[in-house]
Amino acid sequence: MVYRTKLPDMASLANAQGDARLYAPSTERNSVPIVKTIQRIAPKSGQALEIASGTGQHIVKLALSLPNLSWLPSEVDEVRLKSISAWITAECLPNIKPPLYLDATETGWAQNLPQFDFILLVNLLHLISWNETETLFNELPKVLKKNGSAFVYGPFMRSGKLTSAGDQNFHSSLIQTDPDIGYKNDLDILELFANSGLLHLQTVKMPANNLAFVLKK
Repeated sequence: MVYRTKLPDMASLANAQGDARLYAPSTERNSVPIVKTIQRIAPKSGQALEIASGTGQHIVKLALSLPNLSWLPSEVDEVRLKSISAWITAECLPNIKPPLYLDATETGWAQNLPQFDFILLVNLLHLISWNETETLFNELPKVLKKNGSAFVYGPFMRSGKLTSAGDQNFHSSLIQTDPDIGYKNDLDILELFANSGLLHLQTVKMPANNLAFVLKK
């Protein structure tokens, strides 16, 4: 992945907590609806992978809410890897493994990984290119068990259109920073899922005009 250090503030805002932990206000805001939805659709037990875990806030909340799942966080950014480790240490959660350095936009990223019962991806696709998105989902089924499920969350265009002023402003700020990134079209994403061998079970409308796609292998 081309690691993009210059993103709009609204895309990457995270504050230090006095230790290695980072705190992202947007992550805190969306964690409740994300956790509630995942509690409904995730397996009750097994192995779970979070791709691009960010600050680590989501995974500690999920580990608390779904204690019979064993969670593996992953990240490509060293600062955020340290933040994830610090959150795990602070919460003393036995069902989260140490974070894995993983660039899920590189061809072959699924090699040498076990298969998982559940895979989680939150707020990444608008920050990477379409080619990187294709690579991610071409590889993802290789690490998802048969009948395993996945949850993909973020902001998306609807039928090629940005449906709110906030989305228009955010997408514009992203493509001004890097014309290769920005909101993906929901119809293109659904086609990519199908071409990758993933069954689209449900699209869930989430707060702040976000969407969550529930998938199954």
